[in-house]
Amino acid sequence: MMKAPVFQEFTKGAEDGFKVVLGIMPTLVGLMVAIGIMRASGALDMLAGLIKPLTNLLNFPSELVPLITVRLFSASAATSLLLDIFKEFGPDSYIGRLTSIIMSCTETIFYTMSVYFLTAGVKKTRYTLAGALTATFAGIIASVFLTKLLF
Repeated sequence: MMKAPVFQEFTKGAEDGFKVVLGIMPTLVGLMVAIGIMRASGALDMLAGLIKPLTNLLNFPSELVPLITVRLFSASAATSLLLDIFKEFGPDSYIGRLTSIIMSCTETIFYTMSVYFLTAGVKKTRYTLAGALTATFAGIIASVFLTKLLF
């Protein structure tokens, strides 16, 4: 039986992990700053206003457009928007429940792609973005369907 130097392997893994964090840190900071600027400038509310005729046609609350947009980039920023929605409409309202299910059925596409592809050194993403966006929109449609069943 071969003995492995467990502590040395642990410290080597921790050192490699720290190098990965340093490599992706500029991307993460850039994403967080961009989300903060979009939110503070009112651009997200403007986007919701522009899309409101389409969301009304689809019977979808336009108040959730900023959440869905931010969710593509950052889970923590989307969570802060979720809390704002809960304060305004309540967690047991139709919009509150729909928001909760959307948060569970969607992913932070651009964050995930940037972290994993940067870490793995992937240059050509091929169909990843199109597939991820399709899955996200399917999750949103499923969220609306599920919420209407439950509400």
